[in-house]
Amino acid sequence: MTSKRILVLIILLVALLPSLLAQDTNRRPVVLPEVSIITLNVKPEKLHVQTPTQVISTAELVQLGSTLLSDAARRLVGVTLKDYGGVGGIKTVSSRGLGSQFSTLTIDGVAVNDCQNGQVDLSRYMLGNSNYISFANGQTDNLMQSARALAAGSVLNMETREPEFGSHPYNLNFGMEAGSFGYLMPSVSYEQQLARKLSLSFWGNYLQSQGNYPFTLYYTHTRTDSSSIEHRQNSQMRMGTADLNLFYRIGSQQRIHIKAHYMKGFHALPGPVIYYTQRGSEHSEEDLFFTQARYRKTGHNWDWQLLGKYQRTTDIFEDTAANNDSHLIHNEYHQQEGYLSQALRFHVGEKENGHDPFSVSLSLDESLSQLRSNLDHDNNVQRQSILGALAAEYQPARSSKLHGFRINANILGTWIRDHQDGKASSPYAKITPFAGLSYRLGQFTLRYFFKETFRVPNFNELYYYTIGRTLHPERAHQHNIGASFKSPVMELDDDHIANTSATLDFYVNHVDDKIIAIPIQNMYLWSMTNMGKVEVIGLDLTATASLSGKFDLNGTRRYDLILDIGYSYQYAVDRTTPGGKSYGHQIPYTPRHSGNIAFTATTPWVDLGYSVMLVGERYCFYQNTDANRVKGYVDNGITLTRQFDIAKGTLMAKVQVLNIFNIQYEVVRSYPMMGRNYRIGLIWKL
Repeated sequence: MTSKRILVLIILLVALLPSLLAQDTNRRPVVLPEVSIITLNVKPEKLHVQTPTQVISTAELVQLGSTLLSDAARRLVGVTLKDYGGVGGIKTVSSRGLGSQFSTLTIDGVAVNDCQNGQVDLSRYMLGNSNYISFANGQTDNLMQSARALAAGSVLNMETREPEFGSHPYNLNFGMEAGSFGYLMPSVSYEQQLARKLSLSFWGNYLQSQGNYPFTLYYTHTRTDSSSIEHRQNSQMRMGTADLNLFYRIGSQQRIHIKAHYMKGFHALPGPVIYYTQRGSEHSEEDLFFTQARYRKTGHNWDWQLLGKYQRTTDIFEDTAANNDSHLIHNEYHQQEGYLSQALRFHVGEKENGHDPFSVSLSLDESLSQLRSNLDHDNNVQRQSILGALAAEYQPARSSKLHGFRINANILGTWIRDHQDGKASSPYAKITPFAGLSYRLGQFTLRYFFKETFRVPNFNELYYYTIGRTLHPERAHQHNIGASFKSPVMELDDDHIANTSATLDFYVNHVDDKIIAIPIQNMYLWSMTNMGKVEVIGLDLTATASLSGKFDLNGTRRYDLILDIGYSYQYAVDRTTPGGKSYGHQIPYTPRHSGNIAFTATTPWVDLGYSVMLVGERYCFYQNTDANRVKGYVDNGITLTRQFDIAKGTLMAKVQVLNIFNIQYEVVRSYPMMGRNYRIGLIWKL
């Protein structure tokens, strides 16, 4: 029996196991299980965990003026964002020098996949009706997760907000936001309680921008020669999003969440500003739909989670000025994926005061992806993926001498095979480990983890616009050692309390068999080969301080002040060819120093959010020369909001100024970013 059939058999067995465990029998007395109320929407812990985890609530992001998921990603320590300019420019992330393909985006714990290029454009996703976003290096600190999430080098998760109702069985919000350069964003949110345990939510949004902002065009890279004021061309965008959710609490031990999501967009693709000109003849059209479900059930000594998803994506690329006998370039790519994941966790041994010291889990995933195109060759490729993970966790009870320690480990098996125009390729197969250890002593937690990850080449690297060849997966080894601290609540006096917390992590990452693209005959014909090595040594630091108090004796006028600081150091260098021109040089678009500061103030009169993004110099190519240097930048933004009570509901007004000091900078060379711009908005809550 082949390994593929064995894995499929195991998946079927795990699917039947919860039903077998739940069967009643009259041959022995029935012991009533403990009542455990489960939820699908709890924020993950970010301090006393084994893997560095960052969590930002959407309320905080809104107070800081964030709209897109990419806005939130910019505030994550150790994360590098590539932004190709403008509101609708493509935005991808990488973490700790591993590359964007090692990062996985999940929505409500279900992975978002792009089999064509292996990375997700975060500009397609808006915060909208999200409750929080979280980011974990290595993997999230939870046994109940999909094998696909365990296979990632880092996980960015966006969690949908579950409705909460007061005196009315519904919530209704209307919003309108407008800003500089044709920015317009109307939105609507509706939540309805259908029954005591059943509710739904709908969120719809439309975003458009002309994106014709001014920038200074310098005629030399030193910026000491002549210059002129130009306007960004071919930068307009339109995008509509609709998101429907159904939440059903089937008693205290079962929950189900079903989501249907649709996005349709048009993005003009502004070209690079090169040789005093900017080329703007390209645009893309996107059509994305997915529906997914998450089911969770808790038994006496076991938990079961089932995830299912269907996704369909259409991407159309056009270049109206292509040098191809004056013919229009029109490329279409149609993706489909079916995905099923389940995780089963057992609590092993006797409980002590309700505590389970030892748990094991089994996660199994299977997916089938298909990419069709209108190209002349390789226009129908498929990928079948089977992943299985066995994990274990040991956390001694309070009475044990080992109390405070926590050990976590898992082993992941991956089997992937492609079918190219009906012909099956040789499968990729790999087993990779993870091990984590933490020790908590009072307010301090010490932690360490090791993880091996590998990335299978995507369809673009294997088939499109390249000379095809067999490629090995990229392999990454991650080591992290760190500490976290959270102070107890400090009562400064009868009217003021304060909190502080901090994390410090050192890490070393190695990437082997990195896939490098080499032009063979011209810039349109490339060969992909495994010849890259990258070494990353870094440090991540976060600190938070909060102060709460009241203005008057009866406490009706209160305020809350929160200061968040983050700093990241990344020594990410090329180790491919000793003696080569780029050996020991910082890899492209990875700053040595970066950081952020966020300050929020909530008062009875107005709420304030002030953010600062700091990014050091980078290089746009592997050789770190003056000609390849991209200057660092500091971006400041301020947001003011005020809520008013009106005859029906409340009205919230927002004023926002972004890039306050009108700093011109580039995230990607030759793609100038937007200078100072303004936004105003109103939200009516009924």
